Amino acid sequence: MTLLRLPEPYDFELSTERFRAFGPDLANLWYEGGVHRVVGGREFRIEAAPGGVDVEPLDEETEPVARAIIGVDFELEPFYAWAQGDGVLRELVPRLAGLRPPLAPDPYETLVSAITAQQVSLFAAFAIRNRMVERFGVRGVHAYEFPTRERMAQEREEQLTELGFSLRKAEYVLGVARAELDFEALRNLPDDEVKATLTALRGLGDWTADWFLARHLARPRAWPAGDLGLVKAVSAFYFGGRKLSIAEVREAGARFDPFQNLTAHYLLTGYRTAPPA
Repeated sequence: MTLLRLPEPYDFELSTERFRAFGPDLANLWYEGGVHRVVGGREFRIEAAPGGVDVEPLDEETEPVARAIIGVDFELEPFYAWAQGDGVLRELVPRLAGLRPPLAPDPYETLVSAITAQQVSLFAAFAIRNRMVERFGVRGVHAYEFPTRERMAQEREEQLTELGFSLRKAEYVLGVARAELDFEALRNLPDDEVKATLTALRGLGDWTADWFLARHLARPRAWPAGDLGLVKAVSAFYFGGRKLSIAEVREAGARFDPFQNLTAHYLLTGYRTAPPA
């Protein structure tokens, strides 16, 4: 295997916790201590190694995908220094030291993942999405390549409803695939313009756009205030368990500027793995 170096601290088990928390994800499959993904019809594996991660095979096709999955774009040191000024994060961050939130490498996959998670549990969303991956994706050895936008643009709504999608979500998934949306151009737009572009499409609201900014583009100020898990985490860590409204959570995001994205991931992971007493 080939080493892909990461600055310390880095905790591989903690950083990949999301791939195990809600059941298997066939496109990002946790298997025997490593993450498997298929790109260009080839499966590669990421596993922990001293100084970073081992990736096999590591080449010009797999490296950018691997770098996204292990969250290379996030700079932890400035966030950790800033977190010392926040009473909650000052205690939480050391317990989660080395957490690098994984990014979703593919923009279409990011939006489909968000659509499937609308108004259902993440366990249900993963199960439904896995059926789509099995049906329309390309199988490697263990994992599957997520179905391409081009492939899905040719499919019919009833093919997705047969897999457990609601008709509305099937329309959203195929609508995004068929939309005249330049994903590459979104990378060069400011956050508000990315959100405006995405929310102009049927089925994509603020919550979906916020997660696209957070988990695909790694924008530092992305703050998915409408996420139920984040609402619970902010309520528990900062407001003694009083359930906040989405508007209150959105307003609370200002206190974490300019590290809203990392704060959201640390609060969500902390709420799952080290909740407040």
